[in-house]
Amino acid sequence: MTIRQAILTDTTHCIGCNACVDACKKENQLSKDLPRRWKRRIDDLSSTRFTTVLAKSGGRFVRQQCRHCLEPACVSACIVGALTKTPQGPVIYDGDKCMGCRYCMVACPYGIPRYDWEKPIPYVRKCTMCYSRIEAGGQPACVDACDQGATVFGPRDQLREEAHHRLKRNPKKYIDKVYGETQVGGTSVLYVSDIPLDFLSLNPELGDTPLPDLTWAALSKVPPIILGMGGLMAGVWWITGRRQKLAGTVETATDKKEKKS
Repeated sequence: MTIRQAILTDTTHCIGCNACVDACKKENQLSKDLPRRWKRRIDDLSSTRFTTVLAKSGGRFVRQQCRHCLEPACVSACIVGALTKTPQGPVIYDGDKCMGCRYCMVACPYGIPRYDWEKPIPYVRKCTMCYSRIEAGGQPACVDACDQGATVFGPRDQLREEAHHRLKRNPKKYIDKVYGETQVGGTSVLYVSDIPLDFLSLNPELGDTPLPDLTWAALSKVPPIILGMGGLMAGVWWITGRRQKLAGTVETATDKKEKKS
């Protein structure tokens, strides 16, 4: 039986050193961050930055990355199967299958996937939780790099218990909530924090219902619509061609008649 892995981030331990960001860049061979008109900040998530540390008021720091939802909306929205939810937990991406529709970017409740706009052949870019390292028995590079204990890796069930243990042990230190425990069906990246983390999602009032249950209702209609439009266009093409052919026949017959007269 495959054990579902996860990351637990404790914002009270984060000092904003960016060691996790540097490790992620090195592991994924990402280039230097550059100012782009489609980026809100130089340190915003992008095709060259899969994780980032957000500085908040009061000297607090919060790491932002893909949440690797247990039932990911991005996977449900991808009609070509370029995104896959692995049994170990990470949501991974196959650029060979991607057709660049960017439905995943629209579907993600946390606004995580980014588009590689600067490349001639763009790809969707996001954290994969260092899936190859996990397969080899290791842990994500960001976790290895954190010597403050702000981010730890392990079985999701154990980390969830650890998160609740911290809340119970220090009730005055933390907000009484494990972020990601049940939101949109749960995520593989959990947080405990002393400040609200609603800013990490596009909608601060995310429910517990997995989003694929909602997105599928709309996306399931896409193939019939495409087929229907294809059939309609084929019909229009046939009718137009038929009319042109008949018009040509009439013109030919008229020309012959005029020549005989």
